[in-house]
Amino acid sequence: MNQATQPRIDGLVGRATITIEQAAQLLGLGRTAAYEAARRGQFPTRRLGRRLVVPVPALLTWLEAN
Repeated sequence: MNQATQPRIDGLVGRATITIEQAAQLLGLGRTAAYEAARRGQFPTRRLGRRLVVPVPALLTWLEAN
């Protein structure tokens, strides 16, 4: 994936949540690794019905702490 299409942290401003796949791209992880890390509680997630999402404010706080 090239720089032009790779998600950026500054692109998260104003968003409440992102998908696990979007978080994986931001963190430089593969999709499977991101779901496994989420399952282990290694980064913040919330379940909305059947969907697993990453709350942007919690992710930004987590990134600052780590």
